[in-house]
This record gives sequence, structure tokens and C-alpha cells, in this order.
Amino acid sequence: MLRTGPASARRGRTFSGIRPTGRSHIGNYLGAIQNYVALQESYDCIYCVVDFHALTTLEDTRTLPENLHEMVLDLLAAGIDPERSILFAQSHVPEVAQLHLLLSMVTPLGWLMRVPTFKDKVRELVKAPAGVSDDALALGDEHVNYGLLGYPVLMTADIILYKANTVPVGQDQLPHLELAREIVRRFNALFGPTFPEPQAKLTEAPMVLGLDGKAKMSKSLNNDIRMAATPEETRRRVLTAVTDPQRVRRTDPGRPEVCNVFSLHKLLTPQRLAEIDRRCRAADIGCVDCKGILADSINGALRPFRERRAELAARPDYVENVLAEGARRAQAIARETIREVRGKMGLQA
Repeated sequence: MLRTGPASARRGRTFSGIRPTGRSHIGNYLGAIQNYVALQESYDCIYCVVDFHALTTLEDTRTLPENLHEMVLDLLAAGIDPERSILFAQSHVPEVAQLHLLLSMVTPLGWLMRVPTFKDKVRELVKAPAGVSDDALALGDEHVNYGLLGYPVLMTADIILYKANTVPVGQDQLPHLELAREIVRRFNALFGPTFPEPQAKLTEAPMVLGLDGKAKMSKSLNNDIRMAATPEETRRRVLTAVTDPQRVRRTDPGRPEVCNVFSLHKLLTPQRLAEIDRRCRAADIGCVDCKGILADSINGALRPFRERRAELAARPDYVENVLAEGARRAQAIARETIREVRGKMGLQA
């Protein structure tokens, strides 16, 4: 069972948060969840469903409880072991909000205004024309809330509240982690050594295109394949996938190098890749045949996950009990951290 004291020098402690967006798709699994499962072998793992973070862009919160529940079911069915890892909901450990507040007192506003993802999200929310400065957008639009600006501070609090020394990230997330390290360095310089500087554990997360062949797989773009879908639903979704745009007739030779379905075969049907490539180029199989092979591959690979998920879903209150126990164990660490931080900042216990 995961220890609640200092991270083991041999294993280290890793933290990662995932937004509660409901049922996961295969892009989520290939990009993050399978890595979460593998890390349990070599780290003390803390996994958090970040429902506070979801509020920065979520106006209708009625679906939040169900989305959180479905996300946790997916994580457990995929192999997150609550006996070896701590799995909990962010809001169930209120100490993170207190640490967020305290860290906000030492984080310069300019650091947050320069975060590239903040600027991108502002432009996405405001839908402003070109030529308007990022600062003007951020300061002058009612859709841009403080939570969005302070997102990196809350993210830092998520990590260091549990004294995690390792964070699994992709290359594109390194700037966010570096900001967390800067906040830690500033806090330690002001109040004395308190937090370890979290180190990045780079992960090789594949870029999984959606069924449209244009954008990254995403539920909001409706171009995804849900892990928990039925075999029939999966097949119907795969049949909508975009293929080689120049292949009009069944007898036309295919071009796997430009076919989105073939790019999914690379990730999901590696054992048959050479065969599919050869038969596609020779027009021995058509696009519908190729999609059928992909659907069979996905359904075969996900069968154990789907069976396990169904078993867990049939157990009353199982997810809630896992989250409650995870929060209890996480809070045991969090309370010690907050006690130390308050003392160093001159606040009474």
C-alpha cells in the first residue's frame, strides 16, 4: 500500500491530474492512462481527478458528478489499483485550495499572464479578431475568470501539496511544469526549504488523430472512439472515419501513408501493419474492409477493459468508496504539508 509519509528515495512519488470529462476515449488511454498504469510498478503514485480545474471553463456543472464517476470507472478498469496508488477527487481534499491561496501570495501576476496556454484559451473563449492584444483580451472580457488565470498556481498546489518529486508530462507540457518549479523556488527562497522541485518524467504520448483525420481525438469535436462503447457502437464509429481522399472506387489502389485509418492501425493493429499496407496498396482490401479490421482490433483489445468496467459498475458505491479512501489517504499527507507551510509563513496553526 502507498505510504503517506515522505516519498521513498528508491521509488519517488509521482503526481498527475486528469480532468473529469466523462468516459475516456482511446486517445486518452494511449496518451495518458496506460502510462499511469505502468508507473505504478516503479513509483508511489497519486492520481487526482481535478474537478476544481474543470470549473474554470465549465458553466453548466450539472454533469460534473456523473463525468467524475465515469472517469474513475475508466481509470480503475484500465488498471489503476487503489491498493497501490492513491486515487481521489481534487475537491475532496480542501487543503489544496488553502495552498493555492498561499502560493498566490508569492506568484507574480506577470508570470501567469505570459503562460502560452492561458493566452490560447482566452482567444478561444473570446473569439476576438486578430490584432487585439492578449493582455487587452484577458483584462477586458467577462468570460476570462481568475480561475483560468490562476490555473497554474492551483496546478502547482496539486503537485507540491503531496511533496511529489516527479510529474509525468509530454514535451508540450514542460512550460507548465517549469512555472511550477519557479513558484517552488520562490517559495523556498522566501520561507526556507519546504518543497522539492518537481521533475518532469517525459512520456512518449502518441498523437492520436480523431476520426475526421484533421484534429486530435476529442469528445468536444465528436471525432473520438470511447473505450467503454459497445462493440457495435465502436464499429459504427469506425465506419465514419475519413480515409484516403483520392481513393474513390473499391478497385483503386490505396495510399496508407495519407490514410487516417492506417495511422490508427499503427497504434492499434501493429501485428498486422505490413499485411494491411500491402493489401491496401494492391486494392486487395477496400476502405470498408480496412475499417472492419480496425474495429475488430479495437474491440478485441478493449474486451478485458470493458468486462472489468462492467463488473465494477455493478458494485454499488464502489467508486464512491474508492474516492473516499483515496481522499482520506491524500489528506493525511496534505495536512502535514499545510501545517508546515503555515508555520513557515508565520500563520498560527
